Amino acid sequence: MRFLDACYGRPVDTTPLWIMRQAGRYLPEYRDLRKGNDFMTFCKTPALCTEAALQPMRRYDLDAAILFSDILVAVEAMGVPVEFNPEPRLPRPVRTAADIAALRIPDPLKDMGFVMEAVAKIRAAVPADKALLGFAGAPFTLATYMIEGGGSREFLHAKSLMFNDPTAFRDLLERIADTIAPYLIAQIDAGASAVQLFDTWAGLLSPADFEAFALPAARAVIRRVRREGVPVIYFVNGIAPLVELAAASEADVLGVDFRVRLSDVIARVGSDAVVQGNLDPSLLLGPADLLRERAASIVAEGRAAKGHVFNLGHGITKETPPDNVTVLVDAVHQAGRR
Repeated sequence: MRFLDACYGRPVDTTPLWIMRQAGRYLPEYRDLRKGNDFMTFCKTPALCTEAALQPMRRYDLDAAILFSDILVAVEAMGVPVEFNPEPRLPRPVRTAADIAALRIPDPLKDMGFVMEAVAKIRAAVPADKALLGFAGAPFTLATYMIEGGGSREFLHAKSLMFNDPTAFRDLLERIADTIAPYLIAQIDAGASAVQLFDTWAGLLSPADFEAFALPAARAVIRRVRREGVPVIYFVNGIAPLVELAAASEADVLGVDFRVRLSDVIARVGSDAVVQGNLDPSLLLGPADLLRERAASIVAEGRAAKGHVFNLGHGITKETPPDNVTVLVDAVHQAGRR
């Protein structure tokens, strides 16, 4: 399988690619599928999640499908209500040691079994030469949502708890890790070929605080989840000042956002690393020639690493013309031919 070979630095016939948020709202068929279904109901309906995951695979020659779900599914299973309107909102945020102590560690099959059912259905429908990615939010990123009650620019409530009561904050990270590790293992058991841990907000931390809080929690999950033949990808948004630390996560693949050159990351972590990334998603809104040029440049930079999986440096935007994704997929596979 081309995707898995790249994740382990084995020879490939061309650079593989998938796209973060490839199953979703930039596709008209997805928007049709969503009609009449609120987001969390959609995420809890395996037939709908399966169809959403398969839609981009029918359109494009992608090397991996990805489970359709949301990182906050696990947060809700821990006992924290989650709403989408359309952005996520958690009406009962977790802000004290007592709030943290009241959280439950869910059983992935009993409490999130709909996710594993979707994984199994997608795996059954995806061709054998294509990978299927499972995923979850990393402990620090999920903690920020739980404490803030939603998204934020600065996450001041989360940082306040982290600095004023680091013991409670680490307790929260540990409880999330104890939720996420079995959850990812269950996805693998259901048929996921690889899993990605999203640390979307870890780039808001200083290197010292990333090393003290986010990194140990992510590494604890990765160590429990890793197994032979199933790579773990760790994606840190805003990785530039944290590259060497993120590489110490022990993940098989280091996901790179678009704010740093892929070649610079490889130079810093060494040519034995496997990297994923890192096209600016906004380039999919631009002219085709520029898109091809930038994609080819990233593919060329990726050759310096032991392995390279092409991806965007963040999720695809809803404004992306679907035909531009065809241009990108063809450009990557053409530029990546060995």
